[in-house]
Amino acid sequence: MTTTLRPTTPERHTDDGGRARSYEVCVNGRPVGSVRLTTDARLGPTVGRIEHLHIDAADRHRGRGTVAALAAEEVLRRWNCTRLVVGVPARAATALGLAAALGYRERGRDMIKPLTDPPGLPPGSAVRAMVEADYPAWHARRRAEYARSLLDSGLTRDEAEAKAESDYATLLPHGPATPGTVLRVLAHDGTDVGTLWLALRAGEPDAEERGEAFVFSVEVAEEHRGHGHGRTLMLAAERDSLDAGAHSLGLHVFGGNTPALRLYESLGYEPVEYRLIKQLL
Repeated sequence: MTTTLRPTTPERHTDDGGRARSYEVCVNGRPVGSVRLTTDARLGPTVGRIEHLHIDAADRHRGRGTVAALAAEEVLRRWNCTRLVVGVPARAATALGLAAALGYRERGRDMIKPLTDPPGLPPGSAVRAMVEADYPAWHARRRAEYARSLLDSGLTRDEAEAKAESDYATLLPHGPATPGTVLRVLAHDGTDVGTLWLALRAGEPDAEERGEAFVFSVEVAEEHRGHGHGRTLMLAAERDSLDAGAHSLGLHVFGGNTPALRLYESLGYEPVEYRLIKQLL
């Protein structure tokens, strides 16, 4: 049997080099599913994305999904993509198994926690709003750390720097005064030890799935690590979220950041989606 992808829409092009197209998955000419391919709007036209891959129930467990995914890779290679990214829901065990078999690795995962009662902070800990004088040094550190994380996830240095610059300009256009943004400084026994960046997301399209509030950054100064201050910052994030009326808190953790992952798991956060990446040779 021959499995092929048959276009169902014209190929769409964007001014910045992006491409997108939808296909039927066919076996000997018979439609058995569908797939939609795009280049990644945020990572650029050399990064392809399988936005959607569906195999009809009657044709599952016959290798159709595997062959369709491999055919999608060939299309993206013809689009001059060098990497492929996918998002897979945490509950989709079959899709996660397929991705692992095809050589994808974890780029990161989205996690979420329902919120109920405001937690207390440990003795000696106090949280204050970040002021304008704190902001430039904090911004420079966080942007640089974000760019390093993007490098580790497979982007080139130029791509990582460009994405970090664009994302921070979009997310924090007015610095600490950006609407819906909460920036905090944690002090312990009178000494500043860490910072928190929290976004309030009520009304956004994916707020319910990703969290009505979202932790963009938790940072503890290197000389103060290992004393539980990261946990305290997360508790402060939960308090701020509840104070703003949010009932869930989400976050993203990059693949390989084991200490952060263990912290979030210990606090009750659970994965909702895995972000996977594959090099296209």
